[in-house]
Amino acid sequence: MAAPARRTPPANRRRSFDLRSTALFFVLLAVVVSILGFAARTAVDIAERHPGWAFVLLLLGVAGIAALGRRLHLARAARRAAAALDEAATEAAEVWETATVPRQRAAFGVDIDYDALDAEEFEAAVAHLCERDGCSDVEAVGGAGDLGADVVAVSPEGWRVVIQCKRYGDSHRVGSQDIQRFGGTCFAIHEADVAVLVTTSDFTAPAVEYAEQCGIVCVDRQALLCWAEGSGPRPWEAVRAVRDVEAR
Repeated sequence: MAAPARRTPPANRRRSFDLRSTALFFVLLAVVVSILGFAARTAVDIAERHPGWAFVLLLLGVAGIAALGRRLHLARAARRAAAALDEAATEAAEVWETATVPRQRAAFGVDIDYDALDAEEFEAAVAHLCERDGCSDVEAVGGAGDLGADVVAVSPEGWRVVIQCKRYGDSHRVGSQDIQRFGGTCFAIHEADVAVLVTTSDFTAPAVEYAEQCGIVCVDRQALLCWAEGSGPRPWEAVRAVRDVEAR
């Protein structure tokens, strides 16, 4: 058997008049007024009988008003101080975040997990490697409209190095189309002496072949780790070795 539905009072139902609460309110109001009146009458009687006490009562009244005003002033000051502290804490948090991220990026070392970095952080890590290994004028310039140049630098030999960074997963290898797009801008637009494509993944065979034809240095995951550890050549050193052979 279904239970009878309970009736729900309408949401806009007005509260009924409560005679007991109203009467209690007026009783309390009368008591407060009576106490204040008795206190005022007593003060007047004391002032009439003992004029010296009038001055004391006046001082007490002024002191009470001053204390009340001071309390209100302190409350306002406390609120302003709390607001200022909150604002300062917010600004400090923003400054800390702004200052900490560059320090973290500047502290990239051999133990860095490149897979844990986002694209911007990966570019900063590659820029750090260039600066660590003697390059000057190092800049991470990647972003919208970069035309393939994520990091630019000047090698110790004085060559302009232009690097494109591809932070790919193991299953996403750099293809020949990536190399072709980079090859179309690195020399003609960015005027690179050394063009480098660095990835956290690997390159397809057609990509490597096309890069060799264009003179682009391919740095895969293994070569990147060796570069970071210092056990492998810097990308511009590979170009220097080729040019040394050609000069003989």
